[in-house]
Amino acid sequence: MLYTKPDEWTNSKSKRVLLFGMSGLGKTYISNLLREDGDWFHYSIDYRIGTRYMGEFISDSYKLAAMKTPYLGELLKSDSIYIDSNITFDNLAPLSNYLGKPGNIDLGGIPIAEYEKRQEQHRKAEVAALLDTGYFASRSKEIYQYNNFICDSGGSICEVVDPDDPNDPVMSHLSKNTLLVWIKGSEAHTEALIERFDKNPKPMCYDKSFLATKWKEFITLKKIGESEVNPNEFIRWTYAKALSHRQPRYEKMSHWGITVKAEDIENVKNAHQFNVLIKKILTNK
Repeated sequence: MLYTKPDEWTNSKSKRVLLFGMSGLGKTYISNLLREDGDWFHYSIDYRIGTRYMGEFISDSYKLAAMKTPYLGELLKSDSIYIDSNITFDNLAPLSNYLGKPGNIDLGGIPIAEYEKRQEQHRKAEVAALLDTGYFASRSKEIYQYNNFICDSGGSICEVVDPDDPNDPVMSHLSKNTLLVWIKGSEAHTEALIERFDKNPKPMCYDKSFLATKWKEFITLKKIGESEVNPNEFIRWTYAKALSHRQPRYEKMSHWGITVKAEDIENVKNAHQFNVLIKKILTNK
């Protein structure tokens, strides 16, 4: 751990933190709050993935769609128009839209083979973005003069690391450069996330073996072919199972750092309160 004692945290003039946990529990909320405080650099893993490592995949998918329309195709070939995503910290829709949902094409799905290919692209991109954390922590200080650094990780971080391996390259890099903080939700939080997802299902990133297992289970359960799968129905069905699948992984990752309750994160309204909360956790660890 980068900080093992409360005084180390309090006295540090250059605090470095990485938040991880299920999407929707406050990672981006806290990151935005600290950035707005003025002395914290906000490094978003999902933004880095969507711009640096998957930006070309995303924009090429738009161009491929545009080329199917002769009018737009001619303009593209003559460099008369420019097509790209407008991804931001608060709007990651281009990335999630590119990842897509597997199933019936007529219902907005993509073939499972293409879905698996994009999932692998994301896995590699996420590892690369996480391994950029140390670089951005140093860059934020040297170039932009930010004293403090907050890394806002994606919910799928637990799918690309092996917290049981003391030599895991990603976990080792992150623990060397930041204090890992798990935002742990309760059963009530989990139910709320499932309910919210059910109303507005979005693309997810899954462990390869988990996805393969659930895809076969769903097809067998519904007694249908791969091309008949309703994409929204599949990801709704899979989401709750994915949360259960990820929880023990987050738990193991927490041994590399500290754990903060989601309800405590909800009560943080400024940088001072965040610092006090981290100090309290380190005191009681």
